[in-house]
Amino acid sequence: MPVTQPKPEKPSLSTRHPAPEDLTRFAWLSIAAAVVTIALKGTAWLVTDSVGLLSDAAESTVNLVAAVVALMALRVALRPPDRNHNFGHSKAEYFSAAVEGVMIFVAAAVILVASVERFLNPAPLENVGVGLLISVVASVVNGGVAWVLLRAGRAHRSITLTADGKHLLTDVWTSVGVVVGVLLVWLTGWERLDPIIAFAVGVNILVTGWGLIASSTAGLMDVSLPAEDNERIRGVIETFIAGFDGEDVRFHAFRTRESGHRRFMEMHLLVPGAWTVKHGHDVAEDLTDALLAEYPDLRVNLHLEPVEDPRSYEDIGV
Repeated sequence: MPVTQPKPEKPSLSTRHPAPEDLTRFAWLSIAAAVVTIALKGTAWLVTDSVGLLSDAAESTVNLVAAVVALMALRVALRPPDRNHNFGHSKAEYFSAAVEGVMIFVAAAVILVASVERFLNPAPLENVGVGLLISVVASVVNGGVAWVLLRAGRAHRSITLTADGKHLLTDVWTSVGVVVGVLLVWLTGWERLDPIIAFAVGVNILVTGWGLIASSTAGLMDVSLPAEDNERIRGVIETFIAGFDGEDVRFHAFRTRESGHRRFMEMHLLVPGAWTVKHGHDVAEDLTDALLAEYPDLRVNLHLEPVEDPRSYEDIGV
């Protein structure tokens, strides 16, 4: 009776790189905050007829659109690599940041036009005390959510959450400026101060939007990791190689890039040509483990080359 050979087990998915965490809960928090602040700031504008408070409400409307776009981007970024996207979908986050930057430009344009119109045709403010109180409450809501988003953005290296958090933080400072401006108008009676404050808010928003677009463009262009991270990674490699006393082990063609919340590193590891394939592979795996101990989410790609072969140095300057 023939003996049935057991079927080889299918290779399991690598446990080195766990699936990215679902961050969409932060986008939902941002959406909820935007809805609340739109209602509050819209009410403040209606009761005061302040163009400064109108500009504040307009920015919160942009916050809502940006939060919805962020939610969509985070959902796409969660998708695993597939046949058409071998490196995953994490770059979707950069599109979110770019859209948010463009939306900020739109909000700034609306604010600037409204402020110029009100400067040319000043009007008295009404119910200032109530309007300011409502605006302060909205600012507290935005400030709390901005703190949560920025903290989560740093922890998960999510440009989407960081962009949304910076946008909300800008909204907070905008509200502070508007509140102070409206309060001064109320105390001094100088009605044109209200549109001047609104114009300054619009310019500040333009600067924030440009920063978001610049950072998202850099990500889409496969920008390298920050210099301090590159130096730290190089330090891990050099410490590892220093352990091979008497053996000529080197590296070159070191490159890194950032893609949303994912980070990639590749290099050529030069080892003695007399080493077996298995020994070279084991050393490469040990080096990968050393790198992942410092950067658990780093995607490491090592290429082994014989240190004695002149062809191993053809790309040393690449």
